[in-house]
Amino acid sequence: MTSNGNLPAAPLFSATLISPEVQSALPEGYKVRPLQKSDYHAGFLDVLRVLTQVGDISEERWAERYEWMANMGAPAPSLSSPAPTSPGAASPTGPSDAKQFTRKSSGHGSYFVIVIINETDKIVGTGTLVVERKFIHDLGIVGHIEDIAVAKDQQGKKLGLRIINALDYIASEVGCYKSILDCSEANEGFYKKCGFKRAGLEMAHYYEQKPSDGAGAA
Repeated sequence: MTSNGNLPAAPLFSATLISPEVQSALPEGYKVRPLQKSDYHAGFLDVLRVLTQVGDISEERWAERYEWMANMGAPAPSLSSPAPTSPGAASPTGPSDAKQFTRKSSGHGSYFVIVIINETDKIVGTGTLVVERKFIHDLGIVGHIEDIAVAKDQQGKKLGLRIINALDYIASEVGCYKSILDCSEANEGFYKKCGFKRAGLEMAHYYEQKPSDGAGAA
C-alpha cells in the first residue's frame, strides 16, 4: 500500500497497541493511529513545528529516520534469567514476574510515535513513547514520553490529554514499569491530571551542532 509521494503507509508499530478507550473518546471523525512513513505528506512535521524547531527535512531524510526508528529495538531473544525465587514476589518498581515481562516486552520495538488525524486525514496531533531497556529492576523497561504537540487550530479539544492517555496505554501494554516526561511548571497541572507526579529536577546539557550534518537543535 502506498500514499502520496509513493511512500508506503505501513505503520511504525502494531495498531493493536492503540487504546480503544482513547479512540472512542476522540471527536467524531477523528482517529488515533501509529505513525506511517507516508505521513511526511500528511502534515506531521507541521504539527511538530508548533512545539519546536524542526528544520528543512527532505523526504529522503525523513524515510531514513523512519526506517531507523522502525528497526531500532527489534525483537530481542527471550530473556534467559529465571523468574523471582519467591512466587509472587514483586520489586517495588520493577516487573514482578520475569516470564510475564518477557511476554509483554518481546516483539516490540523502541519507538512508538502516534498521530491523531481529523476527518480529512490531516494530522492534528502527535506524541512519542521511547522505550528504554535497562539492566536494573530485573531487566525492567521505562517509557519516555516526548514531543507532545497539537495543531494550534485544534487546541481546546482535549487532544493533548488523549495523546498522553494513548501513550500511557502503550507503555503499560509493552511492559514498562513506569513512564517519565519533562514539562514546564506551567504544564505541571495538566500532567498531574493525567496521573503523573513531580519526581525530581530536569537538567540538560546542549551540544553545538555541526552545520555539515544537517541536524537542527532538539
